[in-house]
Amino acid sequence: MSATTDHAEERTNPAARLGFQPGQVVQELGYGDDSEHVLREAIEELTGTDLVDEEYSDVVDAVIVWFRDEDGDLADALVDATTLIEDGALIWLMTPKSGRDGYVEPSSIQEAAVTAGLQQVGSASAGKDWNGLRLATPKAKR
Repeated sequence: MSATTDHAEERTNPAARLGFQPGQVVQELGYGDDSEHVLREAIEELTGTDLVDEEYSDVVDAVIVWFRDEDGDLADALVDATTLIEDGALIWLMTPKSGRDGYVEPSSIQEAAVTAGLQQVGSASAGKDWNGLRLATPKAKR
């Protein structure tokens, strides 16, 4: 694949735009019927593997967490997202956009991320109804 093709894919494939790579094992937590199916399919297409769920027990390369305000404790969900990853792994927290059912206040997200030992390192639209926040473990954690 040429560099031009790579750049074109990054613009058109939402999974590539979010940093997912071929061959990655991606764990999905909090899936619901309202999750962004176009993004899920794009991740599976790009990585070449099906998304794995919370029952998966091996190390994963990335985690995508779908979280709505009524889903419980966000800090707990983020801690769960870190159990099978190594430092530097890709973690995307997907929350409904403002005005959508299940919207989560940014202050709640920030507080939960800090509690879980994560920091925000990026953000992106993850579809018509979802925002994505890229989270990471601080490099000094170890």
